Amino acid sequence: MKILVVGASGTLGKAITERLGQHHHIISAGRNSGDHRVDLRDDASVAGLFAAVGRVDALVSAAGNVHFGPLAEMTAEQFDVGLQDKLLGQIRLALIGQHHLQDGGSITLTTGILAEQPIRLGANATAVNAAVEGFVRAAACELPRGLRINAVSPTVLTEAWDAYADFFPGFEPVSAAHAALAFQRSIEGVQTGQVYKVW
Repeated sequence: MKILVVGASGTLGKAITERLGQHHHIISAGRNSGDHRVDLRDDASVAGLFAAVGRVDALVSAAGNVHFGPLAEMTAEQFDVGLQDKLLGQIRLALIGQHHLQDGGSITLTTGILAEQPIRLGANATAVNAAVEGFVRAAACELPRGLRINAVSPTVLTEAWDAYADFFPGFEPVSAAHAALAFQRSIEGVQTGQVYKVW
């Protein structure tokens, strides 16, 4: 399969690329690196990405930023970071990307454990992840041509544990390679409208 991975240079993206690259042709894209540059916050940039890449069999997003900070000090502008980047960015990729998928192709977005297990300072991440999962469930009901859409929800990654352990007391991290298996399952499997939890 020809698979477009957005966010391929990140910790999770690299693991996804390594896993899927064993059997498929990977095209990488990112804001600052990869085979192609793309800004998920911009319609024209996303459209330009697909104009350059052409039709693909699968689309993967391992990209998106959210805001972490105390609720008592959070502003709407700060909250909007996650809405514009991880939420609308991934949705924009799916909305435009659906028209560039081969029949029977798939879209896999990334959420995270905070959708269901909130932490201190993580209100934006919880809201954004939960919204992405809601979009996936609804979009699966409408996609034509046998297209599928799923999300992968990993817990905090082992590779990032040193930086984030204090934010996730009592949580057990998983390796990026382990999380990448869920993306393989989404792409090579048959299900749609699923949230594959890796935690």
